[in-house]
Amino acid sequence: MVALVGVPVDANSSHRAGPSRAPAAIRSQLHCGSSNDCAENGVDLAAGRFIDLGDVIVDNEQGSMVDAERIEAAIGAVLATGSGIVSIGGDHSVTYPIVRAVAGRHSGVTIVHIDAHPDLYDDFAGNPLSHASPFARIMESGLGVRLLQLGVRTLNPHQIAQAERFGVQTVAARDFSRFDPLTVTGPVYVTIDLDGLDPAYAPGVSHHEPGGLTSRQVIDVIAALPGPIVGGDVVELNPDRDVHGMTAMLAAKLVKELASRMLG
Repeated sequence: MVALVGVPVDANSSHRAGPSRAPAAIRSQLHCGSSNDCAENGVDLAAGRFIDLGDVIVDNEQGSMVDAERIEAAIGAVLATGSGIVSIGGDHSVTYPIVRAVAGRHSGVTIVHIDAHPDLYDDFAGNPLSHASPFARIMESGLGVRLLQLGVRTLNPHQIAQAERFGVQTVAARDFSRFDPLTVTGPVYVTIDLDGLDPAYAPGVSHHEPGGLTSRQVIDVIAALPGPIVGGDVVELNPDRDVHGMTAMLAAKLVKELASRMLG
């Protein structure tokens, strides 16, 4: 069984709000009549093993440990049933409490992180729970044995130092052809910030960063990871900036591919 859980938080976003409305937008495309429930590996998500548990109830307050604890508890309760988890944000701050819950259930987790940004700030704009800081919190807490970041193209000196501090492995977008997914050992948690893709494929994000990955490249990463994939999230959709729902549809596609890998 794999459960879908929405996490409508964007109070920890910089630049602009909007991702709190993403879970509803992604669900609308998951159930859109223009596609079906089968993933590319042939798994039919309508067969009763993929269930939608709705959204975590949050206050959506900046820097809220209460919200973080609610998210961790909700995800932990799902995992305790033996189910896998795919979460839809929300901004990238939600990944920290989600991974806390996953690490409580699975030891030795490798985190595969697709993003334009490394999100390793020690304390961005005075908010240690910022969407620019989740992987600093994750790594300093020892929640993953390996953090592999794919598609990054915005490293600054502070984040380079942070990556060195935590032993992060970075594959820049320009070097993506050198990435071998077979080097990734499980259990694996996959976190996808939609701005990791080029804006041509994902215009509906708050932080456009040209030069990113293609939809095909990201889907192929999901398919090629040896696994097991024990959880994942798709974050940072901003419906206010989307074009004809195409980024929401891409997010729904990535949700389906993640869930199918966990079920297949």
